[in-house]
Amino acid sequence: MSGELDSRENRAVARADGAALSRARGFSVYVPYIHERYSKGWHRSKRLRPLFPSYIFVALQNGRWWDARWCVGVAAVIMSGGEPARLGDHIVDEIRSRERGGAVQLPRRPGLKLGDQVRVVGGVFRDHLGVYAGMKPRQRVEILLQLLGGQQKVMLAQQDIEAVR
Repeated sequence: MSGELDSRENRAVARADGAALSRARGFSVYVPYIHERYSKGWHRSKRLRPLFPSYIFVALQNGRWWDARWCVGVAAVIMSGGEPARLGDHIVDEIRSRERGGAVQLPRRPGLKLGDQVRVVGGVFRDHLGVYAGMKPRQRVEILLQLLGGQQKVMLAQQDIEAVR
């Protein structure tokens, strides 16, 4: 599904279905993908999903961006003033350089690993020590605290914990 972009052509970004744009008018498109882990019931697996959902990179030919705009599946061309927003070759090249096996490998954020010891620095559990048990949506973390005679899972705001070094 991801097409090749010629570095001599202008690049623009569009909200579209890349396959439809490529088929309709022969545009070169690039859709970067990442691996996403998911689970359905007890089954855990990985699948590919777009790095930028609903967006594609388009190589414009002879500056004819309106041809891309009116292709089936294109919702809009991202504009900057009266012309398409242009993206430097180095940006797309950087994304492409991180691809391994058809998926972009995102850099890992330095941070806590499962099992790391943490100290609670805010909230009602301030100054308690716990064990990092994972990241949750909306900048929340799950930690295990020794409470009531056993380990209890507690979700806290990410800023309310710090690593014990």
